[in-house]
Amino acid sequence: MEFRWNHWNVDHATQHGVSIEEIESLLDAPQRPFPEYRGDGKWLVQGRGAGGRFIQAINLLEEDGVLYVIHARPLTEPEKHRFRRRLR
Repeated sequence: MEFRWNHWNVDHATQHGVSIEEIESLLDAPQRPFPEYRGDGKWLVQGRGAGGRFIQAINLLEEDGVLYVIHARPLTEPEKHRFRRRLR
């Protein structure tokens, strides 16, 4: 996958303590049922990033096939539980 990073999305995507490395590793190999379309061109992916932490990221798939990350954060405990149940 190719990612497009600029000052805005780096600041926005990492504001909750998620690293660029975690985000890219999550989006490089999403597990089913992700990515999940959320409307307005946005895609949600949840899973484990580099280091094993459960995170989620929201991105746009641009016309040239490059991913533009607009948000990322760690999953809450209830979200981790739901995520694990979805994978069964």
